[in-house]
Amino acid sequence: MKSLLVILLSAIFVDNFVLSKFMGICPFLGVSKKLDSAAGMGAAVTFVMVCATLCTYPIYMFILVPMGLEYLKTIAFILIIALFVQLVEMILKKKVPSLYSALGVFLPLITTNCAVLGVTILNIDNTYNLVQSVVNSLGAGLGFTLALLIFSGVRSRVNAADVPETFKGVPATLIAASIVSVSFMGFSGMFG
Repeated sequence: MKSLLVILLSAIFVDNFVLSKFMGICPFLGVSKKLDSAAGMGAAVTFVMVCATLCTYPIYMFILVPMGLEYLKTIAFILIIALFVQLVEMILKKKVPSLYSALGVFLPLITTNCAVLGVTILNIDNTYNLVQSVVNSLGAGLGFTLALLIFSGVRSRVNAADVPETFKGVPATLIAASIVSVSFMGFSGMFG
């Protein structure tokens, strides 16, 4: 049980995909303008990460490895991720159309989000079992959500601040993102 807690906390804070591994930056910068869209994207990515892991792990272990087709894992994993993204897209379009339109182009881009593919491949590379893989994926999704929510708050403060004209817009956003990222470096070495 302790190792599962360490995996979860490490994925959220130490090995945060956005702030430590710099994966998933596109939705991080694109969707973090508003708190509700950031929370929605975080929930969608977390759902896709966990569900993709629940499918990719057994496919890798029980189909690809026994057949000697490990080299196909990236293609197989992307197809599975695309399936879950389509599912999320259909559900949001039908049940929460306002969130669906707020996420816009970033929702289908979850398929190509390197954080989602990265967590499924890292689970295999770290030789996690299925339970550890799911916990790691959940932690990665929660860490992704945390990064989006924190940065959404930071962006609202930066946009309201009196910033020199040269730094307004993208420069201020990138500087703020780097400061938030550096703040997470304080967690390194804490778990694991």
